[in-house]
Amino acid sequence: MIEHIQIEAKTLHQKIKKGNIVFGGNRKLKIYGTLQCKSGKIMKRKNRVFFNTLEEAQNLGYRPCGHCLKTDYKKWKNGLI
Repeated sequence: MIEHIQIEAKTLHQKIKKGNIVFGGNRKLKIYGTLQCKSGKIMKRKNRVFFNTLEEAQNLGYRPCGHCLKTDYKKWKNGLI
């Protein structure tokens, strides 16, 4: 997990472009989603974190976003994830 406040913008963009970062999340709410999610784009920078993989986010106790990952969210809500 990489905290947004601890990474330089140039380094962050390089990691996203190379595919090293594929998901973002909210540290306080423990929610992860895609980097294109509108909910993620409006969150405060101090709460934003980034993940290399889906498994990393789930292993750290984050749940799927209900906006950009609706199918995964429904599975999580029904206790299947």
